[in-house]
Amino acid sequence: MSNKEQIVSRIKEGGLVAVIRADHKEQAFKITEACLAGGVAAIEITFTVPGAEELIKDLAQTYKSKSIVIGAGTVLDPETARTAILAGAQYIVSPCLNTETVKLCNRYRVPCMPGAMTIKEAVECMEAGADVVKIFPGELFGPAIIKAIKGPLPHASLMPTGGVSLENVSEWINAGAIAVGIGGNLTSGAKNGDYESITTIAKQFTEQIKAARAH
Repeated sequence: MSNKEQIVSRIKEGGLVAVIRADHKEQAFKITEACLAGGVAAIEITFTVPGAEELIKDLAQTYKSKSIVIGAGTVLDPETARTAILAGAQYIVSPCLNTETVKLCNRYRVPCMPGAMTIKEAVECMEAGADVVKIFPGELFGPAIIKAIKGPLPHASLMPTGGVSLENVSEWINAGAIAVGIGGNLTSGAKNGDYESITTIAKQFTEQIKAARAH
């Protein structure tokens, strides 16, 4: 198994990607620590975070030997993807498909997860060479969208982001999601400095995911 497949495998195994939109570097580090303590498999630093490139670099160096995968999100073009990869990002997530970004990721053997919302878009992502199709924004259709896409595309690796909560995470997994991306429903405590709540909620999410898979 190559490094690229290992990264995808670790994300699938853990089942939970924490989407981090922090106000500053210190907050992002604290959120990452809290996520790690809660058993989160991967974190996604969005390029809407000030100084995202430097943050990814620092996190990648700090957590090199630890069991958390560092990725970059809200990557809209190949230039940003390359910047993120050089900084140490181990996977790239986009809100929609940009074929040049997927090409670049495949060139450097880095997993790529472009966004899609329809069967047509999901097929286009897969044809372009995406490793995982990010179903976004997930709250528009709910878990039923996964089941609907999986009907004609049973081999698709789908990961919803947006609208995933403790109340419905089991439904997403049962519908066929390989993992889920969670932002505010996991990290909102950071706004008040309550990082312990992030660890607690992360543990609850990972437990729900394991339980759903066991069924």
